[in-house]
Amino acid sequence: MCENINLSFSHKVKDELSVQFGNARHCKLAEIAALVNMCGEICIFGEKICLKIQSDNFLLIKKCFTLLENTFNMKQDISVRTSSKKRRSYMIWLRHTEDVMRVLMATGVLRTKDGRKCLQNTISPMVTSKVCCKRSYLRGAFLAVGSINDPNKNYHLEFVLTDDKQAVQLMDMIRSFELDAKMVARKEHYVVYLKEGEQIVDLLNVMQAHMALMELENIRIVKEMRNDINRKVNCETANINKVVGAAVKQLEDITYIQQNMGLEKLSPQLRELAEVRLKYPDKSLKELGAYLSQQVGKSGVNHRLRKISGIAEMLREGKGEIQ
Repeated sequence: MCENINLSFSHKVKDELSVQFGNARHCKLAEIAALVNMCGEICIFGEKICLKIQSDNFLLIKKCFTLLENTFNMKQDISVRTSSKKRRSYMIWLRHTEDVMRVLMATGVLRTKDGRKCLQNTISPMVTSKVCCKRSYLRGAFLAVGSINDPNKNYHLEFVLTDDKQAVQLMDMIRSFELDAKMVARKEHYVVYLKEGEQIVDLLNVMQAHMALMELENIRIVKEMRNDINRKVNCETANINKVVGAAVKQLEDITYIQQNMGLEKLSPQLRELAEVRLKYPDKSLKELGAYLSQQVGKSGVNHRLRKISGIAEMLREGKGEIQ
């Protein structure tokens, strides 16, 4: 049974995919194959075979009905069930054995092996051999078992499958488009996922969900601009804190020297800089250098301040007055 998806952005993607059809018959067959593999159930009653495709996603059922009608021109029954929790489930029934056999053979679910027909719960390589058919299969797979998080919060797109072989095949199919899909087991399910915003955009393009792609790209641009601004602000704040912290330390050292030795005991150059720093506690090193009687650059001011700091440290260690 297909998973119920409540995320609004997932609904937008599925709305768009539900009206996106491949032009060629083989592409339509690939998408039907995805819906049958992931939402289909084969029911056998004696010699009669029926096919049920069930989902609580009406968009999926509507598209499946259209695909079957356009591709096979066969009669289908649709029924609706409401659970005790008032959740609706929609079902397509193919009740004629001949119609079911046609669908299963065409989608690769029923294959001939060693002269015998057998059911295969894997993706048929013949049905998805073309690139356009892979696109169609992924559209059907996303409608059936896919979801995508709200990109305003985080980037995450996933397919939740119950069969590990199908999950591996789906992962390989996504990777064939040079996307780094990964897989993880989650309880009794197998999750194929992408977590990079750029790769999710590329997969939406592969599935031809162009409107959702544009919305996601706009969100990505805004988020990247915001993150860039935040990085610059944080960097600027860190620099300011560093400058302020250094200035506070310089003032502490100069005050300690003034109280324990006297600034007049310093060399003329160091004394002048110490007095300038006390007078202008919030100025940068470059600005301090401009206030000196003989102007010096930033590196020269920094060198003299290090000397003053060294003198303060020696006084703290009790090494007496220092010239």
